[in-house]
Amino acid sequence: YTEAWDADKKSIHVMPDTPDILLAKANAANVSNKLYVQAWEEAKKKGYDMRADAIPIKTAKASRDIASDYKYKETHEKEKGHYIGCPSAKEDPKLAWAARAMALQNDRLYKKAYNDSKTQIHIPVDALSVQAAKECQTLVSDVDYRQYLHQWTCLPDQNDVIHARQAYDLQSDNVYKSDLEWLRGIGWLTEGSVDVVKAKKAQELLNDRLYRTRPEQLKFTSITDSPDVVLAKTNAMQLSDV
Repeated sequence: YTEAWDADKKSIHVMPDTPDILLAKANAANVSNKLYVQAWEEAKKKGYDMRADAIPIKTAKASRDIASDYKYKETHEKEKGHYIGCPSAKEDPKLAWAARAMALQNDRLYKKAYNDSKTQIHIPVDALSVQAAKECQTLVSDVDYRQYLHQWTCLPDQNDVIHARQAYDLQSDNVYKSDLEWLRGIGWLTEGSVDVVKAKKAQELLNDRLYRTRPEQLKFTSITDSPDVVLAKTNAMQLSDV
């Protein structure tokens, strides 16, 4: 069956000047890396001849000299220590201006006059503000406000003192809990406590068995001759493989 087709495949010949063949050759030439770098490879084989006085060489040397840190600071290093027209560094306008700017920016010199004058203040002892400050200090003083218990300011057998002691005893946590001391060590069952009863009530509310009745627990009798039962039986007989 395929003998004629196999023989025909070997006899097919495509002309080399067809548009498809020419387009494929052109695409191969465009994507070929060898043809892409062929001109560059041939130019490298020819070598190069660059003279020392060529313009690119001179440009590179000039750029190197400009960028060189040594050439950049050469003039500055030569001018160090030479002052023209000034017998000393203090008379140089630029140095004097720099020293003045540094003095203005110095925080210690800026606050020197203030620090010298702030200790030379004389206030009369009977000034109104001083008296008000003393009264305020007396009012807010913790020493004058608080009287410690061992420094009695009244007789211990006065009625108000006795009443105060009774009030302190009533408010005392030790006296308040003294009635419960006899309960320590006595066993106690949690059955009937508030937390246990609350947990049981919550369990009854969340119990699914008590909340709903299962369908299998319902007692019912199905009618055998109802239309839906008869229809189901008929469908079962029609679908039965037997």
